[in-house]
Amino acid sequence: MRLGRRRASGPRVTLYSRVGCHLCEVAEETVARVCADLGEDYVVVLVDDDPELQRRFTDEVPVTFVDGRQHDFWRVDETRLRTALGG
Repeated sequence: MRLGRRRASGPRVTLYSRVGCHLCEVAEETVARVCADLGEDYVVVLVDDDPELQRRFTDEVPVTFVDGRQHDFWRVDETRLRTALGG
């Protein structure tokens, strides 16, 4: 698990990812850029570390959650993410 900026209230964005996943790397770059621009927190959770997450997300990684709700999978749309974060 990797953390972006950290606040007491916790991260607003969670990115479920896998090691060696090119789409996951691109998604993390987008999430990191948007969160840095907007002063928001994010966390990356590797689904490979948890059999339940592997079953839950199967081949949909990367999966992005904002404020605890699923937002995107496979690709992160920067404009949609900014809008969801109020930016």
